[in-house]
Amino acid sequence: MLLVSSFTLVAQNPHGDDLAISCTDCHTTDSWTLSVTSEMTFDHGEQTDFPLEGQHAFVECVDCHADLTFKNASTECVDCHTDVHQQTVGNDCARCHTAEYWLVDNIPQIHEQNGFPLEGSHAMTSCVECHTTSNTMAWNRVGNECVDCHREDYFATSDPNHVTNGFSLDCIECHEPISQSWEGSNTHFFFPLVQGHDLPDCNECHTPNQPFTGLNPDCISCHLDDYNGASQPNHALSGFSQDCSQCHDLTPGWPANLLDHDANYFPIYSGTHQGAWNDCVECHTNPSNFSMFSCIDCHEHNDPNDLADDHDDVGGYQYVSTACLDCHPNGSE
Repeated sequence: MLLVSSFTLVAQNPHGDDLAISCTDCHTTDSWTLSVTSEMTFDHGEQTDFPLEGQHAFVECVDCHADLTFKNASTECVDCHTDVHQQTVGNDCARCHTAEYWLVDNIPQIHEQNGFPLEGSHAMTSCVECHTTSNTMAWNRVGNECVDCHREDYFATSDPNHVTNGFSLDCIECHEPISQSWEGSNTHFFFPLVQGHDLPDCNECHTPNQPFTGLNPDCISCHLDDYNGASQPNHALSGFSQDCSQCHDLTPGWPANLLDHDANYFPIYSGTHQGAWNDCVECHTNPSNFSMFSCIDCHEHNDPNDLADDHDDVGGYQYVSTACLDCHPNGSE
């Protein structure tokens, strides 16, 4: 007797029972093998938490999935990619990198997020000049204070000597980070070195007997000899104020421009005398004493415009400069 046994062949699913999708989402009837993931109709981005974008669209499944159950693949970058930075910048690779390529094209923005903008000369500095490690891809934090990198510069500086003069370790008090040199616009911000004060040598003001700290910012503290030596006019004899800024600005050569003259003495920058004179000595005829002045050198007695007849009705009229000022304190007729 021939015994016939019948049985049904059931295909074994190598992906396990948990992968409940149609075989045709990934495979064709021609072959079980897939050479590239683009042949799949399975939507990795829609049906998983990891879209295959950029370079990930060209990798083979087995490059990420160690076995065919597809259970053990991680979505964390560092689980697949070696951390060449050795944990110095954290695990969030997406802060700097994209799936398209490893190159980072927004380093300045990333650096600014870390609290240190790459501005001025720092924009041209190589990463390894600050991040000095045996692995040039490991960027240990070096601190955001200037002195964290420039401590040796501070101690080595001799002109002026930062240590003996007690300069602050807060470099930004004198140096401007956005400058291309140490002599930035922030240097000497507490006393701007502009125009006549734009001197080539610090020692012109900071002499060996006058250290870099405690120098008086008042003009007269440096220019007392200029004040006492001035003869045209004689400042001391004329009783000029020692507040040099009342007459002088910072223009090289220190030209005088006594703008308080109108309010305190006599209007020469306004009124009828505005533009009628070129030099102080036109009225102050004694260059050594500017407390003396003359009206009648310009307003002559025989001038048709200043006839004595105009003063016939003025009692006690005298043709002297002080009398002119008494009656014409503003220079008006």
